Amino acid sequence: MSTATRDGRLWNPEFLISIDPKKCIGCGRCFKVCGRNVMTLKGINEDGEFVDLDDDEDDEVEKKIMVMNDEGACIGCGACARVCPTNCQTHGAVG
Repeated sequence: MSTATRDGRLWNPEFLISIDPKKCIGCGRCFKVCGRNVMTLKGINEDGEFVDLDDDEDDEVEKKIMVMNDEGACIGCGACARVCPTNCQTHGAVG
């Protein structure tokens, strides 16, 4: 799906489709550049289950990673991909 910038140049958005939990290091760089709340930081416990990051549960968290929060809010700008140090995200056209 092509769209145009405001001066008429064609632009093909590349939407965030997934985040690889094995590659993500939970650094939060993608979260900081995304103003649309597309991702959120979650914890993974020793059983591999996602847990919310509360102060009370920090001792249960083995690893922190970014996960999809509101994928429909993604506008396909690619800012998150440009700052990711582990290339853990998959982007592509939708529709």
